[in-house]
Amino acid sequence: MAGKESETVPDDGASGAAGVDPEQLWLRSAERRRGRRPSFSREAITAAAVALADAEGLDAVTMRRVAAEVGAGVMSLYSYAPDKETLLELMVDHVSGELPTTNPLTGDWRADLKAIAHLQRAHMLRHPWLPAALATRRTPGPNTLAFLERALAALRPSGLDGAARLEVFAQLTAFVAGHVSHEITQAAAARSPDRSAAEARYLAAVAADGHHPELAEALASTGRPLTPEATFTRFLNRLVDGLDAD
Repeated sequence: MAGKESETVPDDGASGAAGVDPEQLWLRSAERRRGRRPSFSREAITAAAVALADAEGLDAVTMRRVAAEVGAGVMSLYSYAPDKETLLELMVDHVSGELPTTNPLTGDWRADLKAIAHLQRAHMLRHPWLPAALATRRTPGPNTLAFLERALAALRPSGLDGAARLEVFAQLTAFVAGHVSHEITQAAAARSPDRSAAEARYLAAVAADGHHPELAEALASTGRPLTPEATFTRFLNRLVDGLDAD
């Protein structure tokens, strides 16, 4: 067991959530705790793991580190989360509880879908590890299901059948996760002025070499706001406005 404790939570989907039993995790978890009151709660352990991931990234989330954060023995954590894949499932659903699910819908499914996407973006920016974690999740918990239910309700006026609405929401979430990952990478690069200046000089040289006229024209275009929020909104509008409701 000690060897496993030093491993980080995988984020490449190699083992994925295939080993997590969703019935055991979400439907039978309440049956586990009987008898003497436990010293720790699954919620406290999950919150500690989320705080670690927020501050240091997923690589910081190990059973040993989480145990230290809550003042527990490492072995005791395994009765709450038998492996780190399960812990990551719990983390994803824990933060999903931050997403609103009772705000009124307008009945304009495109507008409601865009509002949902903006909520997702803000949510993922608060938890920068979330886009990578979502790439391997297959067992939505109660908080995740509540937000999914809300999204499907928002899409009902579109006339799409249930399967198509699920596909649209999956497509939207994948778009938001990919865009947020790019935003985070770009923000990190912008904190290095030397690198940003070098990239600008390189692109200017490429645009002027005569071999890339399409790129030169694109780089010369002006008038569009380039703030992260504006760029996200522009891409989102293209995605949602282009959806076929037939």
